[in-house]
Amino acid sequence: RIKQIINTVIEVDIPSVYTIGFKAVQNIKKLLGIIAEIVPFKPNVKKLSEQIGISRESFTRYLKFLEKAEIVNLLYSQSKGISFLNKPEKIYLNNSNISFALNKNANIGSVRETFFINQLNPFHRVRFSKRGDFKVDDKYLFEVGGKDKKPGQIAGEENAWIVADNIDISNANKIPLWLFGFCY
Repeated sequence: RIKQIINTVIEVDIPSVYTIGFKAVQNIKKLLGIIAEIVPFKPNVKKLSEQIGISRESFTRYLKFLEKAEIVNLLYSQSKGISFLNKPEKIYLNNSNISFALNKNANIGSVRETFFINQLNPFHRVRFSKRGDFKVDDKYLFEVGGKDKKPGQIAGEENAWIVADNIDISNANKIPLWLFGFCY
């Protein structure tokens, strides 16, 4: 059912809002197929646009279409200016249901991060961080992982927490991932 909804969004909704043709719709589907296989990833715009057979500008436009349609989440760096406008640092599917619908072998780490960004993104500014996985509201740093995740990447950082899957209660600087489901 989710695949049918995604197809309807790409084949009907996006073309009704943006002036694009059949070939663009097919290219958007190709792009989404690539994204579904390797999310989250740092996009190499030149390589991916060549692989699909489109220009860099079209690639960027198609990503924006998918983001506006809430099929993907684009994660940008904390920087501002020209580099902020160019390309996202990472691309995620919008939610974990889409992850499993498009990729039966979805990586659990990717699913965890997808869930986290999906729950916080509507009400908070979620950005890419070099130290942890996410910087929220330019203040809080989060590293997402399993119950055995160690604080190595965020060690020494202020306002930094590990968001851990498969734990029931908070302990020290670990917060259960499931609690973020209440944020939405």
